[in-house]
Amino acid sequence: MIKISFIGGGNMARSILGGLLAEGFHPQQLRVSGPRPSSLEALEAEFGVTTSQDNMSVCAGADVIVLAVKPQVMQSVCEQLCGHIAADTLVISVAAGITCASLSHWLGGQPAIVRAMPNTPALIRAGAAGLFANALVTLEQRALATQILGAVGLACWVEREPLIDAVTAVSGSGPAYFFLFMEAMIAAAQEQGLDAATARALTLQTALGAAKLALSSGDDIGVLRRRVTSPNGTTEQAIKSFEQSDLQGMVSAAMTACRARAEALAQELGA
Repeated sequence: MIKISFIGGGNMARSILGGLLAEGFHPQQLRVSGPRPSSLEALEAEFGVTTSQDNMSVCAGADVIVLAVKPQVMQSVCEQLCGHIAADTLVISVAAGITCASLSHWLGGQPAIVRAMPNTPALIRAGAAGLFANALVTLEQRALATQILGAVGLACWVEREPLIDAVTAVSGSGPAYFFLFMEAMIAAAQEQGLDAATARALTLQTALGAAKLALSSGDDIGVLRRRVTSPNGTTEQAIKSFEQSDLQGMVSAAMTACRARAEALAQELGA
């Protein structure tokens, strides 16, 4: 029976726990450590999992250790675990910007490490995660990592570690881009006379419908856009305005800035 231990009991750990239980894992297979007793008690009450404030005791005998702590405390957490992780244990990190080399250094050796970059829609099992495995990760461990992250959404593998920073720019930070666009649409709709509730409902349903249509269609996104954009029609005027403001350039610049910050974090916080 696979045993999975979580270091950190915040929102991401909580979402993965819920996904694993929904996929058939038993609470006895899952353990969580964290610094706040109130948070641990809430996890015990909601999921029936074992919790502790002692990271080492939670990790003892684990097949998988999920490091679900903030990047700023990752070094201290790993150094505390150094010497307490079995050679055949898989370590999964969900912290942005912390490289496999840094994790390996802090853990005192060469453990099998998977870097994962999930996103907040994992909270409703609609997440998207990119994964990278170091050379010590076995095929069985890759499948297990896919199962764990796949319990809360889509899990995609990249074959070069620097691409995790690109994943951060696309899906890790991506929900905020769409939230910002939706905020702007809601505000503009209100400026044109719609009440706040109607503007919000129409904007959110439109975003949901567009995403569902894109997922269900085998057509390119550009094809779907052109189908809505009749010549000399209303949509064409909006698209022309976006193009004149260089929307594509703005998106590219924003994602480049996001990736650059992820790379900088690796330098600031790495070994």
